[in-house]
Amino acid sequence: LSESGVPQLVQPMIWDYAADLDVEGKVHLIEKYRRCGFSKVWFASAFKGATGVNQSLTLIGHHLKNHLQWLKVARRSPPGVLEGIALTGWQRYDHFSVLCELLPVAIPSLAVCLQALENGGYSEKTKENVEKLLGISNLETETFMR
Repeated sequence: LSESGVPQLVQPMIWDYAADLDVEGKVHLIEKYRRCGFSKVWFASAFKGATGVNQSLTLIGHHLKNHLQWLKVARRSPPGVLEGIALTGWQRYDHFSVLCELLPVAIPSLAVCLQALENGGYSEKTKENVEKLLGISNLETETFMR
């Protein structure tokens, strides 16, 4: 791979939507990419559409936990290796499936995930910021929003 010249042409994107993402495994994967000559990598997460083919409501806690795990990977990675993170919001699993949760019901999840990434974590202050931004009184992360 190093000799092919590919590492000078592309940057790999590591996809994982799991709430219990394997931080150590991702750090080792980044090390392997660097040994092959890739100087930068991207992470890919999801704020909606990645928890079930027929999901109609977004469980914010799942996506928040995924982003917090990605932050751990970023902290354990060599400085400057992370080029960015793509927050995906899948609409369906394939073209033959029904739509999964729509954007309007996932906006609180998007806001929580963006704030967690921007602030380097999630705290009561982050929760209050999201509630204020969205004009809601009680952001529920472990149950479905009412």
